[in-house]
Amino acid sequence: MSAERFRGPDLMHVAMRARRTFGDDVTILHTRSVRDVMGTQVEVMATSAKVLDGVRDRLQADPLPRTLRRADGRPFMVALVGPTGAGKTTTAAKLAVKHRAFGGARPGLLTIDTYRVGGMEQLATYADLASVPFEVVYEPQEVAAAMKRLSAECDVVIIDTPGRSPASAELTERWRTLLDALKPDEVHLVLPASLRPDLAFDIGRGYRSTREHVGATHLLLSKLDEVPRETGVTDLALSLGMPTRWITDGQDVPADLRMSTPRLLRTFGLPADAEPDWLPA
Repeated sequence: MSAERFRGPDLMHVAMRARRTFGDDVTILHTRSVRDVMGTQVEVMATSAKVLDGVRDRLQADPLPRTLRRADGRPFMVALVGPTGAGKTTTAAKLAVKHRAFGGARPGLLTIDTYRVGGMEQLATYADLASVPFEVVYEPQEVAAAMKRLSAECDVVIIDTPGRSPASAELTERWRTLLDALKPDEVHLVLPASLRPDLAFDIGRGYRSTREHVGATHLLLSKLDEVPRETGVTDLALSLGMPTRWITDGQDVPADLRMSTPRLLRTFGLPADAEPDWLPA
């Protein structure tokens, strides 16, 4: 991304410098007063509208379909994948419980994470508290029956998956085969926002589509609250080259779930009220 900081004695002079750099479509991202050896200065972060629009386009996911149910009555399927500890199960619960996260569509939960102690029970508890239909699938031959039950009550189904470990290739093959059988419409790679960029890139590569298995279609950054001042979060999202629909920034269910693009643009420097990042209650 191309953004620069400018300092000067007053806003008029600083804005003129920014305009000389970026031209007439200059966009002021942030303005503040700072003190340095020259005394009190006005500092402006600026970029061009073209650059900002390009960043937005790279981050923005396509809108969800107006009607989430398919023509054959099958619910829209959203799967969450990612490494152990990324927050997939809690995020699945947030998506299912957050009213209007899917525009008022009726949600359901399904897990194929039958390997982690407590993971299935945790999601079942959230489903019970929110009166959301819940299914567990162990084998591919169980998919049809589980989906028949969910299709009777749900417009959208959120799928929780196990954490992927390079040391457990056989288990990874099993759950990815299960995910293929479920045929998700979107697969969101859940990654902690504090993850080192090189590790994030390697993990992202591990979740790409192959000839055998479906791969990640979207990025979902979790735990933004653990990144001081959220520095570098937008760069991390851009480096992975996937659109992003949601972020999470805490453990509260369902409160700490946000629309991603406005929040990520704010980490780039947009003022807090430029674009709302809340999901309607």
